[in-house]
Amino acid sequence: MDMGNDELHRELLHSQAHIWNHVFNFINSMSLKCAIQLGIPEIINRHGRPMTLSELVAAIPINQSKSRCVYRLMRILIHSGFFVKQKVLSKDDDAEDEEEGYLLLPVARLLLKDEPLSVTPFLLAMLDPILTKPWHHVSEWFQNDDPTPFNTVHGRTLWEYGGHEPKLNHFFNEAMASDARLVTSVVLKDCKGAFEGLNSLVDVGGGTGTVAKAIADAFPHLNCTVFDLPHVVADLQGSKNLNYVAGDMFEAIPPADAVLLKWILHDWSDEESVKILKKCREAIPSKDKGGKVMIIDMTVETQKGDDESMETQLFFDMLMMVLVTGRERTEKEWKKLFLDAGFSDYKITPVLGLRSLIEVYP
Repeated sequence: MDMGNDELHRELLHSQAHIWNHVFNFINSMSLKCAIQLGIPEIINRHGRPMTLSELVAAIPINQSKSRCVYRLMRILIHSGFFVKQKVLSKDDDAEDEEEGYLLLPVARLLLKDEPLSVTPFLLAMLDPILTKPWHHVSEWFQNDDPTPFNTVHGRTLWEYGGHEPKLNHFFNEAMASDARLVTSVVLKDCKGAFEGLNSLVDVGGGTGTVAKAIADAFPHLNCTVFDLPHVVADLQGSKNLNYVAGDMFEAIPPADAVLLKWILHDWSDEESVKILKKCREAIPSKDKGGKVMIIDMTVETQKGDDESMETQLFFDMLMMVLVTGRERTEKEWKKLFLDAGFSDYKITPVLGLRSLIEVYP
């Protein structure tokens, strides 16, 4: 009987720890945000060798009365897999004076602001109070008539808010541009064939043009158009084979051989996505003349994939539910959208990590 009670107690304590870890999951992301805002990755990287705690404390812009807390911040960031400690000898190489210093792990290089493929703008955008506050109102949203929890909190959609609030518009566009640099570098390396035979391309919802600029530079013969809302492309200047056009993708899309939708359709419901795809179909020529829609988005794996990847996909699906009206989709769900919009065929190329290049043909 006692053994049974002991086992029950162990199970209860394990359950408590499991719940606590989920309750406090936000501490990982907020600790990382703090490190970014203090410039810790840059400071350690510039140091050029393992950086001791005292050196780090002296280098970061903090009130010195808080210096005793820095090691606690670094400890959780080490546990999260962004930094590592390494033994360093003192200047006189006396082993008795050996200390430990902080170094960046390879994954943390994407946190450096000067890294061309840095994800820092995306991190700071997603953790801004404008986008985190709606998470406190999800249960309220389930009980009201609002389209999203974002709407419950801010009284308008994410897109309406961005059109009137320069701060959101700026950090959202910066976040999308930082992601675009990483994805585009892979697409242009591994999917060059997808652009063969095209003379024109429209990047719908292309923001400030990061993707289109890279494509235009890689394919000088290809005329590229960035198509987005007026407040996004206002005052942006085109060059050579790149230009900007303001408009609404629900009304009409400029004609081109191909239409690119990077991280667009997951923002919208099935009904809205079908409307967008129909406008894309109107903008492109027939399949035998090279017309197609190129989609960069997730294809949710329901049967395979590691636990971490699945968790990321579930996180993004919840993000779409909270901020916008969209969702992440399985291949079966993508296929239904394409058929409902009048397309005949598609091809999925899974070369973008959690996302894929999906080519859809009329």
